[in-house]
Amino acid sequence: MAIFSVYVVNKAGGLIYQYDNYVPRAEVEKTFSFPLDLVLKIYDEKLVVSFGQRDGIRVGHAVLSINGVDVNGKYTAEGKDILEYLKDPANYPVSIKFGRPRLSSNEKLMLASMFHSLFAIGSQLSPEVGSSGIEMLETDVFKLCELFDQNLKSALEIAEKAGTFGPGS
Repeated sequence: MAIFSVYVVNKAGGLIYQYDNYVPRAEVEKTFSFPLDLVLKIYDEKLVVSFGQRDGIRVGHAVLSINGVDVNGKYTAEGKDILEYLKDPANYPVSIKFGRPRLSSNEKLMLASMFHSLFAIGSQLSPEVGSSGIEMLETDVFKLCELFDQNLKSALEIAEKAGTFGPGS
């Protein structure tokens, strides 16, 4: 099981520490002719696929680059609006790279507070007396269970013995 991110949340639900483990993003690059057969929309200042999955390109994937040049949100490197650029038939054929966008700092804070809220609700609604909350979190991409807790505990113990972190570090 790979660990992609670690979030440390305090009892009030505030994010104390967050670490992203480097994992190559699943990216798909495809050359398109006019008209573009995907529907793109702006979401959180990023241009994302909203309709038309094909060839590994999925709904929710963001535009990462056009013709090998990285994009900045909804703009090309030259500052042009990507949607306007893609409406012009003179710009075709065009090579577009799609992938999952990285989370912004704000999205990381929201995710951490959401985990805390789910934990608190799970603890209160559990029929088990003294429940510690959610036992397993499962999505279409990963499954988080007690094995994670065991591995995290052993990693923290090893780090403490090695003096990697602790008081004063």
